[in-house]
Amino acid sequence: MPQVSLTVNGKPHSVEVEGRTLLVELLREKLRLTGTHVGCDTSQCGACVVHVDGESVKSCTMLAVQAEGADVTTIEGLASADGTLHPMQEAFREYHALQCGFCTPGMVMSAIDLVMKHPEGLDEKQIREGLEGNLCRCTGYHNIVKAIAAAAEVMHGRRTELAQAAE
Repeated sequence: MPQVSLTVNGKPHSVEVEGRTLLVELLREKLRLTGTHVGCDTSQCGACVVHVDGESVKSCTMLAVQAEGADVTTIEGLASADGTLHPMQEAFREYHALQCGFCTPGMVMSAIDLVMKHPEGLDEKQIREGLEGNLCRCTGYHNIVKAIAAAAEVMHGRRTELAQAAE
């Protein structure tokens, strides 16, 4: 069986996998990083989004062997070592941008990538269009959009604290 060497959340791993193993399976089953969810198995819902070399990827569509040598970040790798949440995680909490929470890890990972690709800022339409690959069955997206807009202000240094963005 192939051996895959990759860095996940800053830690190196070398894992033996079958050639058909998906990245999401490697993360969940081999590394026990269960924050990355499988919601559809057809690349439709976005619950499995992680960052591979800084780009958001639906991990249910990528073979584990394709991640050879890659730097992967999952939802578990966003918070600081001291437990401080990433601004996007904090915004989702502060703005009540989740209900059941199943889509949240993928939504957060997609939102971070979206914000990083638009340092000039995003309007509501751009945020909604940027999230088209992520489905939420609970919230109606209103608070998700507000959370992403607020986090973008912090992430790009236009605000120093999320609380100020909430005003």
